[in-house]
Amino acid sequence: MLKSLRPVLFWCHLACGVTAGVVIFIMCVTGTALMYQREMQLWADTHTFRTADLTGTPEASASAIVAAAEASAGRGSATSLVLRADPTMPAAVTVGSTTLYVNPHTTTVYGEGTGDRLRAFFTTMTSWHRYMAASLEDRATGRMVTGAANVIFLFIVMSGIVLWWPRSLRWGAIRNGMWFRHGLTPKARDFNWHHVFGFWSAVPLLVIVSAGVVMSYPWANGMLYRAMGEEPPAQGARGGAGRGAGPATGRAGRDAGPGVGREARAARAEEPRGVASRGDDRNQLDAAARPGASIALDAAVARAKAVDPDWRILTFRLPESPRGALTVTVDRGDGGEPQRRGTLTLDAATGTVASWEAFSSQTPGRRARSFVRFAHTGEVAGFIGQTIAGIASAGGAFLAYTGIALATRRLFAWRRTRRRRVESAAA
Repeated sequence: MLKSLRPVLFWCHLACGVTAGVVIFIMCVTGTALMYQREMQLWADTHTFRTADLTGTPEASASAIVAAAEASAGRGSATSLVLRADPTMPAAVTVGSTTLYVNPHTTTVYGEGTGDRLRAFFTTMTSWHRYMAASLEDRATGRMVTGAANVIFLFIVMSGIVLWWPRSLRWGAIRNGMWFRHGLTPKARDFNWHHVFGFWSAVPLLVIVSAGVVMSYPWANGMLYRAMGEEPPAQGARGGAGRGAGPATGRAGRDAGPGVGREARAARAEEPRGVASRGDDRNQLDAAARPGASIALDAAVARAKAVDPDWRILTFRLPESPRGALTVTVDRGDGGEPQRRGTLTLDAATGTVASWEAFSSQTPGRRARSFVRFAHTGEVAGFIGQTIAGIASAGGAFLAYTGIALATRRLFAWRRTRRRRVESAAA
């Protein structure tokens, strides 16, 4: 039966590749470019601000760090604070739309990040990856195109696995689809490359593209929640429809923005929403004029460190009012592993703990959605996962290129054959 279905599957595979090949190629190339976006952007923003290893040197209080950043900004109140366990790393304080880096020991304000050029590059890559660089008013159309390409690419990968499977399970036939061969004609070379890249990229691409489909469509997101035995959240709620589309590494869930402020938003992508940010024309008192807030923030730092002594990143979302909730994301990973972080919620006035939500305490649907989000970029498996996702994305680009080349050669060969038949009939 498989033998009779193989030609039908091949022509469907070919038609899908011709239809979406260019979009898939662009998404794979940009996905590869975004492979280490978080790490590269953090380095570009902070490498000139890093201090000598000051292990053992007393750190300044969190409230003093925030107060120094607010005083340097001149107006507005801080909305987030990021502290790192690495003693050479500066603290990051977001005031309005500006992220300032501060020495965590001396409270010296270094200024904004120095990675503007790299940030502009990643913003361009993300724009192409999500919505084919469409303008702001046409982004819905661009997202629709990339979402459809994701679904088509998923079918291509699944059908490609079946088509790759050799008719004969002899080692010679299997080896020809696993390793590159030399001395081939251009057509045979493309055929060989298509099979080799397909073999080594199939499983990672299946994970990456499936995750992209879930993030692209509410119905796919709902299917994931229902498979976990629960109803999906309302549109736009926590863990709802995805934030980006495209096969790979696309850092689809990351917004463009200044420095670690953007990183902080990515780190809390799957966590509960905090209160709205404060406007620059409100709450312009510094920390010294808000002793209650200062005490609560310093207490929050101590409690967050006590919750998980192995923490590596603490991301604070500062409340709008003293009666609001102060939330802390405690991360034991590098910022892209949802299973290694939790959320601590405290009373902003007193610093008392209101709740602690570890990853394991979330519902199965929310955990699955978090895994899917970061499986799309490979970050769920750390640096190694990102590397595998990036290499698989590059393999997807070669699959698209060789597939289009083979289809073009097939078309030209068909036209030559048709022309010869017409000429023979005329003769």
